[in-house]
Amino acid sequence: MTSTPSPAPYAVLMVCMGNICRSPSAHGVLREMVKARGWSDWFTVDSCGTHAYHVGEEPDRRSQKHALLRGYDLSDLRARQLTREDFERHDLVLVMDHENMARAQALCPPAQRHKLHRLTEFCREMRSAVVPDPYYGGDQGFEHVLNLIEDACLGVLAHVQKEHIKENLNG
Repeated sequence: MTSTPSPAPYAVLMVCMGNICRSPSAHGVLREMVKARGWSDWFTVDSCGTHAYHVGEEPDRRSQKHALLRGYDLSDLRARQLTREDFERHDLVLVMDHENMARAQALCPPAQRHKLHRLTEFCREMRSAVVPDPYYGGDQGFEHVLNLIEDACLGVLAHVQKEHIKENLNG
């Protein structure tokens, strides 16, 4: 038996504060994992921030550097701000920490709240309540963030596979 994706597109949104460190890193990691599984034709990934501090800017150079060392190219990503419409357009809205969760909850229509989770809820190996902000730290902070993100993204994919991919009974 082989598994085939459901026909409807699936969309995940990564959210942090400024959309220049954590959420674009998570965007890039999940996008590559989706691509490696051959799911790119039905699974989309996006990212945004709860604040408009960096709208239109590319990810932080340190985020780009550390991501690229692991094979994730973030150079095409640009910061944007979270909107109410994002909750309609995405199946999962994954937030990096408690402060940004509170901001996202305040913006989220009540009927869409079931889509809103912390990314670390999907971690399989690591244990952390949040993906910490590496902006004011050194290289180790960016590496730790990527470790958490990679672990959580594997959990996201396992969740999507379990919940949204149907077994092909003909093959």
